[in-house]
Amino acid sequence: MPVALDQAVPDFTAAATGSPFTLSAQRGKKLVLYFYPKDNTPGCTTEGMNFRDMYPQFEAAGADIVGISRDSVKSHENFKSKLELPFTLISDGDEAVCALFGVIKMKKMYGKEVRGIERSTFLIDGDGVLRREWRGVKVAGHIDDVLANVKSV
Repeated sequence: MPVALDQAVPDFTAAATGSPFTLSAQRGKKLVLYFYPKDNTPGCTTEGMNFRDMYPQFEAAGADIVGISRDSVKSHENFKSKLELPFTLISDGDEAVCALFGVIKMKKMYGKEVRGIERSTFLIDGDGVLRREWRGVKVAGHIDDVLANVKSV
């Protein structure tokens, strides 16, 4: 059963760029968790750059950003370095965090059904409570909507 709006998100620790990421260590600030399908693909690159470019506004609003995909930490480190991303990327190879948020879906790719991450974003408040979710995200215009919600929480 995935996390629900207005409920506390269960604590988790996951491999990440830099050092392991633990949700409870983020208490006291808002957190934007965005799930994306794969490093170095067009939509995911654009989304990462959008979050990068708006990062100072998110920081000013009291929020941090964390990206999550099933790619390895090594892949994430290369992706982060290439795009100069100022935030952490979580490697969820065992799909534990994906399962917590219910973002693994069957998707059509080149006419075939494949299992993958549905592009999704979640806003967690400083007390660790899920306040907003966006599922099936389209990259265009998404960042502005997320930032507006961060400012209102």
